[in-house]
Amino acid sequence: MSTPVEATVHKLETGQAVTYRQAPSNVEAEQALLGAILVNNEAFYRVSDFLLPEHFFDPFHRRIFEIASSLVRAGKMATPITLKTFLGPDQDIGGLTTQQYLIRLATEATTVINAADYGQIIYDLALRRSLIQVGEELVNVAYDAPVDMTPGDQIEEAERRLFALAETGRNEGGFATFSDALKDAIDMASAAYQRDGQLSGLSTGLDDLDRMMGGLQPSDLIVLAGRPGMGKTSLATNIAYNVAKNYKFEIQPDGSRKTIDGGSVGFFSLEMSAEQLATRVVAEQANVPSYKIRRGDLSEDEFSRLVTASQDMQTTPLYIDDSGGISIAQLVARSRRLKRQRGLDLLIVDYIQLLTGSGKKGSENRVQEITEITTGLKALAKELNVPLIGLSQLSRQVESRDDKRPQLSDLRESGSIEQDADVVMFVFREEYYVKNKMPKEGTEEFFKWQAEMESLAGVAEVIIGKQRHGPTGTVKVQFDADVTRFGNLARTDHLPIQTGE
Repeated sequence: MSTPVEATVHKLETGQAVTYRQAPSNVEAEQALLGAILVNNEAFYRVSDFLLPEHFFDPFHRRIFEIASSLVRAGKMATPITLKTFLGPDQDIGGLTTQQYLIRLATEATTVINAADYGQIIYDLALRRSLIQVGEELVNVAYDAPVDMTPGDQIEEAERRLFALAETGRNEGGFATFSDALKDAIDMASAAYQRDGQLSGLSTGLDDLDRMMGGLQPSDLIVLAGRPGMGKTSLATNIAYNVAKNYKFEIQPDGSRKTIDGGSVGFFSLEMSAEQLATRVVAEQANVPSYKIRRGDLSEDEFSRLVTASQDMQTTPLYIDDSGGISIAQLVARSRRLKRQRGLDLLIVDYIQLLTGSGKKGSENRVQEITEITTGLKALAKELNVPLIGLSQLSRQVESRDDKRPQLSDLRESGSIEQDADVVMFVFREEYYVKNKMPKEGTEEFFKWQAEMESLAGVAEVIIGKQRHGPTGTVKVQFDADVTRFGNLARTDHLPIQTGE
């Protein structure tokens, strides 16, 4: 069997020695694995879930594995005799014919037991070769970058490729025993029982919503939708800050942080600047109307509350990325980086329709592009094991109905959004629509309208239109438009019992 040459030394005319390094490979491991497969096709199933033909260094070995894979998957035998038909007899492999080489692989084969180990060696070396390729291309592009590519773009592209490499061929998956799954379920229930509020997920800060959802669940894609003016961004920022301000952790023996309550929040604000988002949050916390903050029209007391609130918020783990028009690939790379560097317990994207697909021709088929985006968001939530709230616009067909309450069919490009989401919530404020129907003052209709406005003032509905693991229904919450704050609505069954004098 052949042995790969580690390096070749070449003398220049000056006498200086130059070392050429060969790409990492192990031809013997490839031969041993292929031999094991040819002797016993069961060996193929030991490596089939993570090893691909392109992971082989030797081109001929790559071809052998590809044909053997096709035969085994088709329920046929992969032996030196059956493979010979597809490989052709005329190739010269180190002085051997195709048939002679296949027979030698089989006669010198390792046992099936070692197949997985050899497969892992082949995969690891292929990964190292891919890393070398990424590194070389990174250097070459840095030396001669296109005019329209900034260093930041190059870093993001390198990160995307590295993470794609890390995800390819991962073989730690597979079946888990029911007892292991059951243990995880009991551990989750135990943690929820011991936690304040007895929630298995992150608290939104809205009690009735938490009760219906059990909090925001890890790995869930939660779509929060509404027409413009309904307050979906306000609700998202309220939830983000409620989670971040309650962040508590404990240091683990390895020095890492384990979240006990609340969490670290990443917020992709594709429509609004970070400064505008911060204004909303500080307005809510200081109880100062946001329009007053923008105008600088503040009383001494309001300014004092604003300063106090901003000081309290300094250490809040809420991270905002206000880059516009980013792709789903860039969002994934940045989210992974945030998880690695700062920790991440909740991710919010405002909003889904402002993301672009990774393909250059994605805009030609918007439905396919949205499908790629929602699939990517769901996969990201699962990979990072965090709840991901994606805001979404609704189509205008809502406005043509008498009852303006949104439905699942109102989601724009609804097919993939509705399908991929674990939870779909709608924000609805009837006050917004009734306010625009004010009749002439002094008429009977006006007094009816006035009474209706009083009953609807400051009330919003969060409609859960879909929930994989819980009930659907409507939760009423309080909404203060001036300070863009959602809160718990006082309920009659929670009020103190009134006693007569």
